[in-house]
Amino acid sequence: MTYEAARRRGPLAEGDQVQLTDPKGRMHTITLVAGKQFHTHKGILEHDRLIGGPEGVTVTIGATTYLALRPLLSDFVLSMPRGAQVVYPKDSANIVGMADMFPGAHVVEAGVGSGALSMSLLRAVGVDGRLSSYERRADFAEIARRNVETFFGGPHPAWSITVGSLQDELSDTEVDRVVLDMLAPWECLDAVARALRPGGVLCCYVATTTQLSTTVEAMRSHGTFTEPASWETMARGWHVEGLAVRPQHRMVGHTGFLCTTRRLADGVEPPVRRRRPSKGMYGESVAESGEPPSGADEPFRPNLP
Repeated sequence: MTYEAARRRGPLAEGDQVQLTDPKGRMHTITLVAGKQFHTHKGILEHDRLIGGPEGVTVTIGATTYLALRPLLSDFVLSMPRGAQVVYPKDSANIVGMADMFPGAHVVEAGVGSGALSMSLLRAVGVDGRLSSYERRADFAEIARRNVETFFGGPHPAWSITVGSLQDELSDTEVDRVVLDMLAPWECLDAVARALRPGGVLCCYVATTTQLSTTVEAMRSHGTFTEPASWETMARGWHVEGLAVRPQHRMVGHTGFLCTTRRLADGVEPPVRRRRPSKGMYGESVAESGEPPSGADEPFRPNLP
C-alpha cells in the first residue's frame, strides 16, 4: 500500500478518525482510542464498538442511529481547527486541476493558513514529490502543522514548512508549480520568476476584484509570464427527491478568485495581446470614439502600489 492508503482502507483501528452522522446530517468527528467513550446528550458510545470493525456501519446511541465512516478530506477541512480562513474544497480542487499538479512535482506554497490547501497539494504530489510551504505567522504555521499531521497520521515525508516571508526565504530553483494565497501576491513575482522553471505554473488565490486586477496587470507587465487566466467557481447543490428536482436554497458562492499563468523561458518576450479594449479602459475620449490610442497594442503597464 502507498503512504496514505494504509490509513484509508481496512478495518477501523485505534488512532483512526471516524465521522458519526445522525439522521439530520449533523456530524461528530472522533479519534478512536481503546477504552475511551464518546458522550452526547443522546447517550454514550464505546470506542471499542468501532475498533476492529469495518467503516460504513451504523451504531445506536440512545434512540439515535449514527452512520460511521472515515471522514473525507473535504469533511476534515471544514471541521478542523482554524487559525486563518481555509481554502474551500471547491477551490482546492480547481487549484490541483487547473494548475496541473502531478505526482513527483516540486511545489512551493506561500500563505499556508490552516493547512487546508497543503493537504490537497500533498495528496497531488505524493511521497515522491516535494511541497515547500511558507507562512509568515508562527501561530498559523503551528495550527497547519497539527492539522496536516492529524489528517495524515504523522509528519508527511514530502512536506516542509518555513516560518517567514517567501521573498526572503525562497532559494529553490527549477520549481514546477507555485501557489500564492496572500494579500499582495504581486509583491512576490520577482522571487517566483527566479524559482519557476520555464513552463512552470503560477496560481494565485485572491479575495477581491481589486487584488485580482492588480495581480493580473502585474503579471502582464512583469515580462516573464504568459497571458493570465482568471475565474471563480460557485458550487450549488441540488435537491433530488422523486420528481422534485430543484436547486438547493443555499450554495457556496464567492470565496475567492483564481488566476494562473506560466513562466516563459529567459529572454523571451510575451506575445502582444491584440484584442478590442473594453469601454473605459483608456478613458472617456477613447470610449466615445471606439478607437484605441496609439500604442494600445503594447502591454498595459500599471502603476503598482
